[in-house]
Amino acid sequence: MAHHFIVWLYVAQAKEEKRTVAKIKWERELFDPIKGSVYYKNTLVARELGRNSHPPDIEFFNLSTIVAATNNFSPANKLGQGGFGSVYKGELSNGQEIAVKRLSKCSGQGIEEFKNEVMLIAKLQHRNLVKLLGCCIQGGEQMLIYEYLLNKSLDTFLFDQTRKSVLDWRERFSIIMGIARGILYLHQDSRLRIIHRDLKCSNILLDEDMNPKISDFGMARIFTTEQIQEKTNRVVGTYGYMSPEYAVFGKFSIKSDVFSFGVILLEIVSGKKSNGFYQEDSSLSLIGHVWKLWKEERVLEIVDSSVGGSYPLQEAWRCIQIGLLCVQENAVDRPTMSDVVMMLSSETALPSPEQPAFIFRTSCSSSLSLEIGEVEASSSMNEVTIVSFVTR
Repeated sequence: MAHHFIVWLYVAQAKEEKRTVAKIKWERELFDPIKGSVYYKNTLVARELGRNSHPPDIEFFNLSTIVAATNNFSPANKLGQGGFGSVYKGELSNGQEIAVKRLSKCSGQGIEEFKNEVMLIAKLQHRNLVKLLGCCIQGGEQMLIYEYLLNKSLDTFLFDQTRKSVLDWRERFSIIMGIARGILYLHQDSRLRIIHRDLKCSNILLDEDMNPKISDFGMARIFTTEQIQEKTNRVVGTYGYMSPEYAVFGKFSIKSDVFSFGVILLEIVSGKKSNGFYQEDSSLSLIGHVWKLWKEERVLEIVDSSVGGSYPLQEAWRCIQIGLLCVQENAVDRPTMSDVVMMLSSETALPSPEQPAFIFRTSCSSSLSLEIGEVEASSSMNEVTIVSFVTR
């Protein structure tokens, strides 16, 4: 019996030593005191996390484990790609399926976004947020390891003419509610108030039961409970989902996320992309198209025909009205996410929406990274020029 205890103690000590080495490596590679850290320069985060705090209690994976799990990052295992790098499906030796987000060594989005995601999402626990299992920072690699979600992202269903039929009205409304509750947790119910800043359909993942989970916290920011708004000189996000005050002036707040949610809601109801073209008037954005139909009291025409004719008309109308309330031009006019969840969950009377922002299309690509005050903006794929942000 004593022999077994000694063996157990040895194994436990070995695991703790391995964990300690990982922590030291983390601090050396990610929180270099010479280069400084976006977190420890930020007094708010220093206070919340503790200046000398260790990394969150997550697992540090060996590079060899991830290489084996992804079959050496085989193209057959690749799930997608973004400005940060690529995402691969993998399977650990115990049979657990994982998604590996591999930061590209030549990515314009880099180490700060990586640190941001690890430090934030590891401390957030909600059924509508994607679960971070751990990370790998070895051999010049920076990788995030997540739970694998069978149905990938919402946009792969919503904007696919064949797969969108899976999303009947009940499914769509359930997804809308799940996203709303996830954002409400970020804004109000978690220990830290988080502004996501890059909410869009491709960042909403779906599990095997089609439950939505918000992902990609690389652009997220922490607010104090008293803080209302912050300003940045570098706007990074996806055009079509960005609020006017953020896209034009670099100002962001919880109301910026509310705007993005409103766009997502209208996309889910309509099955149309926010910056798509419409035969009736190709100059209109999705918001403009919905607003035009709203003023003409024909707004139910926007409902995706794929849901069939048996959907509840009042509930659909209510969802569209809430979407329009969320995308109003003035941030102060938009509801909070607690208001949104209440409005979705009840049948109380809703206010009439005011003129929304970005009614008309602009000739720019979807992913933007720009310096406020400059005309040139760069995306992860190419160089684009902001022509205008038009509101009326």
